[in-house]
This record gives sequence, C-alpha cells and structure tokens, in this order.
Amino acid sequence: MERIKKFLAKLPHPVRFAITMVVGVILLILGLIMMVTPGPGLLFIFFGLSILALELEWARELNKQGIQGLEKIVAKIKSIFKRKK
Repeated sequence: MERIKKFLAKLPHPVRFAITMVVGVILLILGLIMMVTPGPGLLFIFFGLSILALELEWARELNKQGIQGLEKIVAKIKSIFKRKK
C-alpha cells in the first residue's frame, strides 16, 4: 500500500482522485459480483475499500471497522484453538 501512496503522491490531485475512484469502484463492483459468483469477493471488496480509503473519509472509517471486526474474529478463533490443546 505504501508503494501505491508514493506513486499517487507524485500525481496532481485531480488525476490522483480520478485514478483512485476508478480503480477503487471497479474493485468494489467486482467484489460484489464475486459474492454471487465463484471468486474471492470479500478480498476484492476489502481491496476496493482500501484504495478508496486513500481519498475518502467514509471508506477509511468503513475499512477501519472491517479490520476491527476481522481482528475480533481472529482472536475468537485463536481462543478456540487454545482451549483444545
């Protein structure tokens, strides 16, 4: 993600905004399509939101909430496997 930020930082703001919106929305739409067809839908949705979060506050907040939810799920799974040992 740092590479993408460095590349985008060199571009003028309108160009950076347009590229970010186009790529982010395409990945988001592909992820939504993949939710009903075979494919890594959740992964594409996460990537799309991550790219949109470079420019949009609501995407940043949604991305942060998604990461917190994922951390809770991982912690729960780890606690289940710890109990079995």
